[in-house]
Amino acid sequence: MEKTKKREKPENGKSQSGAAAPLTGDYEADVRLLDETLRIGKSFDVIGRNITIGGRRARLYGIDGFVKDDLMQRVMQFLMGVKPEELERLPSMEAFADRFLPYVEVAVADEAQDVGVQVLSGTLALLAEGYAGALMVDARTYPARGVEEPDDDRVLRGAHDGFVETLVFNTALIRRRLRDARLTMQIVQVGSVSHTDVVVSYMEGVADPRRVERVLSAIRGISIPSLTMGQESLAECLVRRQWYNPFPKVRYTERPDSAAASIAEGGIAVIVDNTPSVMLLPTSIFEFVQDANDFYFPPLVGTYLRLVRMVIFLLTLFLTPVWYLLLSNPEWIPPWLDFIRIEQPNTVPILIQLLIIEFMIDGIKLASLNTPGALSNAFGIVGALILGEFAVSAGLFVPEVMLYMAFVAIATFTQPSFELSYAFKLFRILFLLLSAAWGLWGFLGGLALMVVMAATTKNVAGGGYLFPLIPFHGPALLRLLLRCPIHRKNAGR
Repeated sequence: MEKTKKREKPENGKSQSGAAAPLTGDYEADVRLLDETLRIGKSFDVIGRNITIGGRRARLYGIDGFVKDDLMQRVMQFLMGVKPEELERLPSMEAFADRFLPYVEVAVADEAQDVGVQVLSGTLALLAEGYAGALMVDARTYPARGVEEPDDDRVLRGAHDGFVETLVFNTALIRRRLRDARLTMQIVQVGSVSHTDVVVSYMEGVADPRRVERVLSAIRGISIPSLTMGQESLAECLVRRQWYNPFPKVRYTERPDSAAASIAEGGIAVIVDNTPSVMLLPTSIFEFVQDANDFYFPPLVGTYLRLVRMVIFLLTLFLTPVWYLLLSNPEWIPPWLDFIRIEQPNTVPILIQLLIIEFMIDGIKLASLNTPGALSNAFGIVGALILGEFAVSAGLFVPEVMLYMAFVAIATFTQPSFELSYAFKLFRILFLLLSAAWGLWGFLGGLALMVVMAATTKNVAGGGYLFPLIPFHGPALLRLLLRCPIHRKNAGR
């Protein structure tokens, strides 16, 4: 195995100082350049350490807390034992690394900004007198939490590991499931200040190359100081228009098995460092009806669960607007639906009651989110019961409103995407307002507006947001609506 090789620079990486500054081999000049680039002495955790190797001056650069102490101790012990005559026979830094650093992840960097970015990412840099360039030893370790099951993508059976905030851990979790040389992971750096690592993962020969290039070009073209909020900042940079459109343009997952399955089927996964969620592209609205649990049960059970999820989720969108529309026009209510009428109405308009409870549900969610974990579940349940019981007793709400809104609030969680849930919530409120203003025509106008907005939603990686319905593709639509046996999907590969 070749241990020393010129590492490819991550694309879109820029230095802190701007222009490229090469390392010339003049030891004192190179030390001054790197000291200035890394601002040695300004931050306590940025270390510049002078050592002697074979009678020659050398200097180490690293970040305290990123370097593996036990590994570097062994490497340093070996370097301290180098004899001067051995260095005379080594003409270059590459030859020096081949001879004295029997470590896998070693490269030589020729420019100061490249060295600076890598050191700030955790790599150790070594300058040695008489050699041009800096030796980069990737002996870093990142603070990381354990790989555990994500909270919002739980399954009854199957793997219980999840992505974490460390990029290399996440790529390894995918490679563990796709042991194929065609699995490609291209790294790009985004942010002139943060230099955040972003990996675009896809299966060569399976993914559409035009879509892959479109995603890579879009990420390379991002000009921003830093990705402060991880994948959400990246998603907003990739989709800069249609801020008024609540439909999610990106699907997220914290499960490595879901990401690996998407990649194997020709999808693209975008992994952002410091983020435990992976972006899956391209995205259509029908892909949100899928869940990992569907594939850990037999096809018939998985199909039933998927159909139940779709029906219930559609009810969360239409139940309260249609109910309000029927109450506003009681002559439309057939005899077999008389039970939906309000037996004991109060003085508060039904529309106001529905809107207040919509906001109350979000208020309870926010309060529960900011409550310590040991108390959050109890707080949400007790808070909802107390508020609901006292509100009905005080005559603010009628029991029918509480019943339907309670169903909507609970049924929302049948679909794992919070983004799509809130998109449906906003459209549900819009349907209520339009129905109150213009009746049936207002409801139909809101429905038409939702369909048009979904049809015109821009997809990051190309393709239609309503595919496979528009453009119509029967087999693909059937696979999304029904949980097909796994062997049928693999038969065509």
